[in-house]
Amino acid sequence: MIKKLSVIIPLYNERENIKKILEAVEKAELGEIKKDIVVVDDGSTDGSYGIAKEFSQKYKILRHEQNRGKGAAIKTALPYLSGEYTIIQDSDLEYSPSDWPKLLAAINNGNVVYGSRNLKSTGRGYFFYFWGGRSLSWLVNILYGARLTDVNTGYKLFPTDLLKSLNLKSDGFEFCEEATAKVLKRNVPIKEIPISYRPRTFEEGKKIRFYDGLIAVYAIFKYYFTR
Repeated sequence: MIKKLSVIIPLYNERENIKKILEAVEKAELGEIKKDIVVVDDGSTDGSYGIAKEFSQKYKILRHEQNRGKGAAIKTALPYLSGEYTIIQDSDLEYSPSDWPKLLAAINNGNVVYGSRNLKSTGRGYFFYFWGGRSLSWLVNILYGARLTDVNTGYKLFPTDLLKSLNLKSDGFEFCEEATAKVLKRNVPIKEIPISYRPRTFEEGKKIRFYDGLIAVYAIFKYYFTR
């Protein structure tokens, strides 16, 4: 079992949720495993950064002066990680840290673990977003010879050294496709575990848009043809 888990929390305009998710992260029961929390505020303009700073004595709080994207926030966090494994935790309330132990239990000899929203009955969200996500997973499976059900899950658990070595380029949500492609091309196993999921609406602050799906398709092909 690992001794320390690093957690990257990308943050952008989540004033209503950031305190709740940071408190949930703090309360997450991991037994003997210590937590190394890195929050990266991605140029929030709604006061989210000020709320996150209230936790600066416990967590590492970093900031982009301008909004650059989820992938950029993850890349900014990489030099500050100290755990053997790293998980991505979105700053909305769609994913619950109560699922962390299940993902950690699936660690086996340096593999990667994804929390899949499609392995059990759970929230589906918008029709076109659900099927768009499934279609992206199918495309990855066809090109890379994988059997994944949820490439775009927010819960991805990596060996930290592996994550740092991927030479990530993506600044946006296409981080999911880039990281998955590079892991698969290295023949590192990806284990999927069913998780809970509470999809939110645009009115509640959902940020991903249709054009992000087009960028994701481009990324899948780009990294397939890139050595």
